[in-house]
Amino acid sequence: MDTRQQWLSLAFTPGLGPATLKKLVERFGSARQILAATRKALEECQFLRKDSLAALCDQKTVAAAAAERELRLAEKAGTTILCWDEPLFPPLLKEISDPPPFLHVLGAPQLLSAPGIAMVGARAASSYGLQVAGRLAAELARHHLVIISGFALGIDTAAHRGALAAGGKTVAVMGCGLDIIYPAQNKKLHEQIAAHGAIISENPLGTLPDGFRFPARNRIISGLSLGVVVVEAAHRSGTLITAHQALEQGRDVFAIPGRIDSPKSEGCHRLIQEGAKLVHNAADILEELALTTQAAPPAARPQAPPLPPEEERVFSLLEVYPRNIEALIQAAGLPAHRISEILLHLELRGLVASLPGNHYQRLAEPSSSSV
Repeated sequence: MDTRQQWLSLAFTPGLGPATLKKLVERFGSARQILAATRKALEECQFLRKDSLAALCDQKTVAAAAAERELRLAEKAGTTILCWDEPLFPPLLKEISDPPPFLHVLGAPQLLSAPGIAMVGARAASSYGLQVAGRLAAELARHHLVIISGFALGIDTAAHRGALAAGGKTVAVMGCGLDIIYPAQNKKLHEQIAAHGAIISENPLGTLPDGFRFPARNRIISGLSLGVVVVEAAHRSGTLITAHQALEQGRDVFAIPGRIDSPKSEGCHRLIQEGAKLVHNAADILEELALTTQAAPPAARPQAPPLPPEEERVFSLLEVYPRNIEALIQAAGLPAHRISEILLHLELRGLVASLPGNHYQRLAEPSSSSV
């Protein structure tokens, strides 16, 4: 049995979790030595549960068979398996209290050891949150930082896409087997990350995306990173679990401020109150982490061209925070049908975005001639 099979055998041993396995490695030195340990030696490990002890001593063939099956499935699926003591296993992840014994990887496994920043946030994110996540991920990617997130809808998706749009690299940490694309809406993104980054999971192939797996997945997101950026989070959310795990792992936590009347910003504001660094841009993160990477020139935010007077008046009333069309009609002093025509024209030119509930949002900066 080679080293990879040994690690997989331990991973498939019933009742033997990552934290316990790390303690066994610290005591015996390697997977091979754990599997070769006598019952007496294992019984001296007071942290080892009775069912795990019995499995290690009496069910080795069952775990070994499961390991062989996983290796065959990985070869068929085209995934790379990284075990805990392999050179490409990410060193930062190895430092946490409960590192996974192995990782399935689609894409470039060397990215897992490159300097990276995790970005997490709400699935039901606001347009503000999505824009900020995408823009910040792009800025950080231009400084050659790998963007690490969880592939969920909302902020995670925006962060992955922002990194890719900037020509950077991104790592998606899944809460299921790598032969399952979840959420299914991100199928195209899945292909892009596999081609230009890495998709990883600690779960065996075929593992379904059950809800209880995602909190465990979050420790890997933070464990791979130099720091974690929270973009949007409610007062009670899974995103805050990641932030607190990051603190336990000794990682820096950053938070993006939002509207004080938005429930989606409560978690970020609470983190800032508790000591998380408030972030406006990538420079805030780079300064805190004392990183001096060379960046490509940032993409300038588009500037609106000179507009006819009525269009300029309406455009000047728009902000990055969405405004309701009724408020625009009242403020502009123009008929409703004319406001609708102007908004449609501005939207077609890519200067504003229409949002649910008859809300509109500016996408460009006003020109020097605008009010």
